[in-house]
Amino acid sequence: MDYRTEAPAILRDFLVYHETIQGHSRKTVDEYCLDLRNFFRFLKQSKDLVPKDIPLDDVSIADVDLALVRDVTLTDIYSYMNYLSRDRGLNNTSRARKVATIRSFYKYLTNKAKLLDTNPVQDLDSPRLKRSLPKYLDLEESLDLLDSVDGKNSIRDYCILTLFLNCGLRISELVGLNKTDVRGDQLRVLGKGNKERMLYLNDACQRALEEWLTYRDAMTLVDQNALFVTLQNRRRISTAAVHKLVKKHLAAAGLDSTQYSSHKLRHTAATLMLRNGVDVRTLQEVLGHDHLNTTQIYTHVDNEDLRAAARANPLGGAKQRKKPKKEEENDKGGD
Repeated sequence: MDYRTEAPAILRDFLVYHETIQGHSRKTVDEYCLDLRNFFRFLKQSKDLVPKDIPLDDVSIADVDLALVRDVTLTDIYSYMNYLSRDRGLNNTSRARKVATIRSFYKYLTNKAKLLDTNPVQDLDSPRLKRSLPKYLDLEESLDLLDSVDGKNSIRDYCILTLFLNCGLRISELVGLNKTDVRGDQLRVLGKGNKERMLYLNDACQRALEEWLTYRDAMTLVDQNALFVTLQNRRRISTAAVHKLVKKHLAAAGLDSTQYSSHKLRHTAATLMLRNGVDVRTLQEVLGHDHLNTTQIYTHVDNEDLRAAARANPLGGAKQRKKPKKEEENDKGGD
């Protein structure tokens, strides 16, 4: 469904900007459209611009214009956030994404389209998020996972898992790989926002790819471009199929497949690289993060460094506290 058909011109221009200039995927842009559609529906209803008996989901935003957009206040947006929490049951993460969409829209109107002199949501706060540490496999568990690969798809699956664990690919990036992206000891990856990056392949990745390509090239393929294909229909492998094979091999390795996923293998690659001397800025390039603070979450999971810091404190070797006589007597006497 094209959600943009009922969108007013001011919103369509914003969506076109993100898809063509910012290079965001159509799926991402559609999410922006849905977020803003719901916001303006709420706004029209809360300002009594539509009859009260019309359900929110039936409110048209086709007539939303610059005048309505300009009159939005922080109070309007906080009321909307309250509605999303109270009536829709959205958590902080979901509401934070909607805040980000609204902020992006008004930033575009102010800085790019020049339709607003001042940004009315410049001081908009985002819901506070609880930042949890990423789950990952340790080195021994990673080796166990690779050792567990068996079966008719083992050559392909081993190669996929090897790339996940060594290169930290997103699943969308792995599925989108073409044969021509393998260039000797380098791999061309198309990341978020259609941004390209080149990754260097270590010996394990090169060996796994060489074995898979030899097997792949002997097959009669429907999709000649795709690097990874399904053996059943010879077409590009799907994200669902990759998720399934990762879960299958995790279970075979005796690992909890409900706790780990293909994305957790990306976390694993990042953590292992960081623990073995890769600096955070280099890791940012490898993972394809736009912002360093996204990468820095991995700096909080290196327990060995934390232990070393604790041991480095000169007070760590202080003698045990000497108890006063009165306290010793109380200990002996009991209750």
